[in-house]
Amino acid sequence: MGEKMALEFLEFEKPIAELKAKIEELRHVSAESNVNIYEQINVLEKECESITKSIFAHLNANQIVQLARHPQRPHTLDYIERLFTDFDEMHGDRHYSKAEVIVGGIARFAGVPVVVLGHQKGRKTKDKLQRNFGMPRPEDFRKAQRLMLLAEKFHLPLLTFIDTPGAYPGIDAEERNQSEAIARSLYVMAQLKTPIISTVIGEGGSGGALAIGVADRVLMLQYSIYSVISPEGCASILWKDAKKAAEASESMWLTADKLAQLRLNDRVLHEPLGGAHRDIEQIAKTLKSVLEQELEDLQKLPLQQLLQQRYHKLMQYGLE
Repeated sequence: MGEKMALEFLEFEKPIAELKAKIEELRHVSAESNVNIYEQINVLEKECESITKSIFAHLNANQIVQLARHPQRPHTLDYIERLFTDFDEMHGDRHYSKAEVIVGGIARFAGVPVVVLGHQKGRKTKDKLQRNFGMPRPEDFRKAQRLMLLAEKFHLPLLTFIDTPGAYPGIDAEERNQSEAIARSLYVMAQLKTPIISTVIGEGGSGGALAIGVADRVLMLQYSIYSVISPEGCASILWKDAKKAAEASESMWLTADKLAQLRLNDRVLHEPLGGAHRDIEQIAKTLKSVLEQELEDLQKLPLQQLLQQRYHKLMQYGLE
């Protein structure tokens, strides 16, 4: 994530932010005056941890949506930097553009050659514009397909990271056949002759997410979301009022735990206290361990059995 950023707090984290501010103020006073107030700081830190645990033990769906969208939440390139070695990024769909919303290439994961790809939202304004705020255009999906087929050709496992509000809905995307690009990605992944693991690391929005999410294993971070539409879009359709997004969030069952009950994901990965952005090294370590285990299990399967299991997995969605 580059240089260390000052921690940003969401509205429901206000009590935590206030305590953190007091702690920093006391540290500043102690440094300036040589007064030893570490005992008081220690008390406040324990109180801050207790309040954080209390708040995060009772999060509602709308608060989890906010965490999934947190401006400091780790993105695909943050995980690639920590989980992979020898990453050789590939650019462009060979038809239209460089396609910078979906990033990917060949890398090594725990010493195993793999193909990795995922959405990249961008963090600073210039980067966000360059990455189109994480909303893929048709060329991004066609670039993803190019990488998928490369994985199949060289018998490399495919690891994808999902983090998008949804596919870009602009006129230019429609002119370049957005719907076909998404559908083709689904088709390619459904029959791809290599193990596939998809991880939702932030937002899993609609076809933009599903286009790189047809997998043998679907993992979700604890405070990620996965849904057919955004809460704001749902509220605009059902209640004609986007301000009812919080109500929509509760009704949509878009959180990792709710989707696990519906068997729409295979595993929920617990995040550090306060969310993945609080300790990226820890969540990267957790994700690495789980990916290693899941990949080892999938690689033991004969190819035909792998494809049959993937087919049955897709066919059972919505039946229970």
